[in-house]
Amino acid sequence: MRSALIALGALAIIAAAVLTGTFAPHVAAATGPIPLNCNRACLEDLVNQYLAALVAHDPKRLPLSADAMYTENDQTIEVGDGFWKTAEAVGNYKHYFADPEFGQVVFMGSMREASAALLMSLRLRVELGRITEIESIYYRQGGGGPSGIADMDKPGYKPEDMWFKSIAAAQRPSRQEMIAIADGYFTGLQKNDGKGINGTGTYPFTNDCHRIENGAPTTNVPWPANQPADAINAFSMDCLSQFKLGYYFVVQSIHHRRYPVVDMERGVVWSHAVFDQGTVNEGTLSDGRKYTFKGFNRPSSILVTEAFLIENRKIRRVEMIGPSVTYHLTSPWPGGLSGR
Repeated sequence: MRSALIALGALAIIAAAVLTGTFAPHVAAATGPIPLNCNRACLEDLVNQYLAALVAHDPKRLPLSADAMYTENDQTIEVGDGFWKTAEAVGNYKHYFADPEFGQVVFMGSMREASAALLMSLRLRVELGRITEIESIYYRQGGGGPSGIADMDKPGYKPEDMWFKSIAAAQRPSRQEMIAIADGYFTGLQKNDGKGINGTGTYPFTNDCHRIENGAPTTNVPWPANQPADAINAFSMDCLSQFKLGYYFVVQSIHHRRYPVVDMERGVVWSHAVFDQGTVNEGTLSDGRKYTFKGFNRPSSILVTEAFLIENRKIRRVEMIGPSVTYHLTSPWPGGLSGR
């Protein structure tokens, strides 16, 4: 009888623990669980908690699921390895995107390593009170393409106010509409011919669309005083003019497209994709001029994480962090769309 009572008592303790969430046989962290109704403030605080643990080189500070998936530049490794061992400090630039409905949050900002600044794009996913996914992309100086790390890491540098406007619920496009608009950017960019998305003659941009890549503006840059007026200087154009010119024909495929975070309140879609380029570097622009991309004469790829600010169903701002990677890199994250 006594043994039966002990067994029943043990079962009662286990049942109570399961109901209260304190019994977690598959959780590796000692930290308490994340609230199940984790809102924007909660998700942003979780990012700050992650950054503090990262700089302290101590993943045990985080409420991690034992099977949490962790990647650095699309390479799957153990949490605590890689940048966890070399991170020195959080930088000055911070930009957050939250998707409470799907328990996901993104941080795009600067960090410090080896006494130098780098840019990090970080996505966290929360399920049942624990972090189950950590996707991190790092752009270090010399990592390919335009670079403005130092400018972005300056004290006081911050995103434009338009990124933080709250859109009335009745005026928000649906999640699928938002994703379709963002995907239209990649469709229009892939083998860009100046004829619009799938030959429709249109691209999803406002007239003042502006883009920043790895901290450097790649649109609306003032025309250099010593450059001939008839030169091709795409960075001096806005987004729409670049695409209408067919300037990006060099990008032959944009694959493993994913849109895991949609910040419905602020009209932002955060995306992942891999750009394949370098196999074609000569082409004819939409105005009939021939153009050659110097240096794009060998296969290469860019691992792209890109945030799109969508206003009135058009892209107004683009922020990208993306390093050069092995040609035709295959992402380990499921659900990516192929280039079309």
